[in-house]
Amino acid sequence: MTSLDPRLDPEIAALLAFLDSTGSPPMHAGTAEQARASFRALTVDLRDPSVLPEVEEVTDTTVPGGDGDRPARVYRPGPGALPTVVLFHGGGWVIGDLDTHDLMARTIATICEAVVVSVDYRLAPEHPFPAAVDDALAAARWAAAHLADLGGDERLGLAGDSAGGNLAAVAAQVLRDEGVPVAGQLLVYPATDLVGETASRVENAEGYFLDRDTMLWFAAQYVGHLPPDRLADPRLSPLRGDLTGLAPAVVAVAQFDPLRDEGTAYAEALRAAGVPVRLASYDGLIHGFVDMGRFCRAADDAVNRTCRLFHDLLHP
Repeated sequence: MTSLDPRLDPEIAALLAFLDSTGSPPMHAGTAEQARASFRALTVDLRDPSVLPEVEEVTDTTVPGGDGDRPARVYRPGPGALPTVVLFHGGGWVIGDLDTHDLMARTIATICEAVVVSVDYRLAPEHPFPAAVDDALAAARWAAAHLADLGGDERLGLAGDSAGGNLAAVAAQVLRDEGVPVAGQLLVYPATDLVGETASRVENAEGYFLDRDTMLWFAAQYVGHLPPDRLADPRLSPLRGDLTGLAPAVVAVAQFDPLRDEGTAYAEALRAAGVPVRLASYDGLIHGFVDMGRFCRAADDAVNRTCRLFHDLLHP
């Protein structure tokens, strides 16, 4: 196992040691299907149902996508008029689904007091860019047009972690251009720049759950055969877009995450563009901490704090 920084949270270190002891190959060493199965094993198959926050109603449905309807799941935490949050799951645009992010959806619904629409967008490499973007935009536009039927009031939020944070950031930029009001963005360790190189990508390249080689593999599956000069497209790298006039944001990053610096850079760029933003930076934690609260008290505290910050955006 790679030598880990002593500042790493000890409960996270224990979790990483356990994962290393299983001998599972890294995701980039196999196929997309194998990576999806491995991720489900981590997030679904070993999950204790008793840790899932209870909501009043969960409904499987479909929402419009870029090329036909897509599966979706609607979480209602309780009665009354509530904001609606469209959630895009993480997973490098290659892995992840409604089940892997059931805990995140329930957590946002309960702590943020919002109806959550979790969207199962198309995955690469079977459906490379811009399929995921097209699905995310179609779903967000549909939700914006059906707020009265979903949450019941006029507030729309966009949320996502990792690749899902990328899609939420992209959707916020496009909806702004289309004149669709967005009350807030929740971007959890988002991927914001496929072009730049950052210190955190080097410092945390190995040993901290998400490794550099897997990141590069994810990106290669997603962008397909796009030439390098296309990677600065704001629909791929939202940090390269126009950030003026965007919805207020909560951006959460972890100390030992390769994506730490680009998430921080996005928050700083939002602030420089005049966008209200709360940057929540968590020492000792790693990429994926949203799903690690049952193993780590610090991760659980970080999730609760992040969601409370987003709650305050949605309920000013």
